[in-house]
Amino acid sequence: MLCGDAVQELLWMRCCSMLTRPTSEPTVVPFPFLRTLGNPLICTPAMRACAGLLYLLVHVLARARGQYDQCKSLVSTDEGAVWEHYACQPKAQAVKEYMRIRVEPPGITCGNPPERFCTLENPYLCSDECDASNPDLAHPPQLMQDRERSGLITYWQTVTWQRYPEPLQANISLSWNKTLELTDDIQITFEYGRPTIMVLEKSMNFGRTWQPYQYYADDCMDAFKIPASRARDLTAANVTHVICTEQYSSWVGSKNEKVVRFEVRSRFAIFAGPRLLNMEGLYTRMESTKGLRDFFTFTNLRLRLLKPALGGTYVQRENLMKYFYAISNVEVLARCKCNLHASLCLYVDGNLQCQCEHNTTGQDCQRCKKGFKAKTWKSGSYLPTPNGSPNTCSQALAGSSSGSNCECNGHSNRCSYIDFLNIVTCVSCKHNTRGQNCEHCRMGFYKNTSAEPDDENVCIGDNVTVMGSIHDRCNGTGFCQCKEGTNGVKCDECLPGYYWKQGCFPNVCDDELLLCQNGGTCVQNQRCSCTPDFKGVLCQQSRCDGGKKCNGASALTLSLALLLCPLLATLLGSAAS
Repeated sequence: MLCGDAVQELLWMRCCSMLTRPTSEPTVVPFPFLRTLGNPLICTPAMRACAGLLYLLVHVLARARGQYDQCKSLVSTDEGAVWEHYACQPKAQAVKEYMRIRVEPPGITCGNPPERFCTLENPYLCSDECDASNPDLAHPPQLMQDRERSGLITYWQTVTWQRYPEPLQANISLSWNKTLELTDDIQITFEYGRPTIMVLEKSMNFGRTWQPYQYYADDCMDAFKIPASRARDLTAANVTHVICTEQYSSWVGSKNEKVVRFEVRSRFAIFAGPRLLNMEGLYTRMESTKGLRDFFTFTNLRLRLLKPALGGTYVQRENLMKYFYAISNVEVLARCKCNLHASLCLYVDGNLQCQCEHNTTGQDCQRCKKGFKAKTWKSGSYLPTPNGSPNTCSQALAGSSSGSNCECNGHSNRCSYIDFLNIVTCVSCKHNTRGQNCEHCRMGFYKNTSAEPDDENVCIGDNVTVMGSIHDRCNGTGFCQCKEGTNGVKCDECLPGYYWKQGCFPNVCDDELLLCQNGGTCVQNQRCSCTPDFKGVLCQQSRCDGGKKCNGASALTLSLALLLCPLLATLLGSAAS
């Protein structure tokens, strides 16, 4: 632990061992670490000065690198040794071994039943097999996060595209049950070819809602109606924009290029320089640029695999056993989000947990400890550099409105005493809360069960889509009762066989069962566009009697008109004369 308390004490010990010149003013070293070794260590003022200089040097070097890896330091004052607090954060680490993986839809993983597959380089040598019942031939999702040994590559794999033209799509959800902050590129390693179309998404509320992080396609305009761009071309003004890149989707051979990246370092380099030496500049922007820090924050990640590698050509129906997805590794470098109130994050009881300082508590150090609520909790700040602002929670004074008689879960710092009920109730609850202790949600909001009671996001707006929901709001758990054909958390999605038009309605036509007949075309599943000769919902009725083609009748009518025109002209001429 660089620059930690133990380092200070070891520096004292080092100086005391190097400097043996006696003086008349010995001093007892005030560090508990050394006292545990036996009798208090005696050092002279010269030794104290040496240790102070050594510690100051190490401390300044660490702070200059923008590490924020120390929460507090014991400093000497006229009143004695006291703790000085700093903004702090845990070190970055590879978090793939802590992630939980869920693959959808059910049955997308190969091997049940067993099947053979080919590679795009050898499409007619289908000797490889996937069999879930055989450990040597199985490819379960856990192989995306295992430690590969002796050069043996293990990977998760889907079924092959035997159901073409039905899309071969898969969702891979990664969760940590903890808020994290990206510190380096996300790297996904694909075997047998990178996807032609893919989306990386993130969630900031444990998978309740999702938002796109980056789009990937061999043709961004065709796939997503977004022009292609690269992360290295972003600027400070648009660094948080969601882009579509073609860099990782073009076919160059499955063995030449395997990795798909979400470029974090390129975005950091905009503020910290190409070699990320100016981390102070990055952290300053994190505080001053709205939404920048949140852009790198997540609780869950999701890969939406929309179209597999095709080998640089079109889908070849005669051999669909060479089309599938296979992932051997997902690498995520991140740090626990502790709101700058912790320098350690440990894996305890199956979860990552911040070891909170500054009198804070909670999974993300997101609230003040009981008895330390003299002021509203605040996240630490990177500014002013290099030590930042810890925003330590202060001990509540007896009788204050923030004391034990006024508990508002951090959503208010005002209370009122109701005499005839003999109760103290919170006043002006914030964050969409209500109740005596701001413990309930306002009308139109429901409780986020994954958040602590004092979390600012404990009450979430339901934002239910009225046109898709039976009622105009969700219930207390966030469940919305949807109309027939409607689906989704907010009743804003349609089930298969339905289309959206101010609500979900049954398909009038489609490309599978409800086919438009007689040359008609289906327009957005809403209607058939018929040729001039036919009519009806599915263009099944002829516009002419007896089912004959109208163009024949039209020709007969035209012939009669040509014959009658001279006669009509003669009659009109005679009448005029």
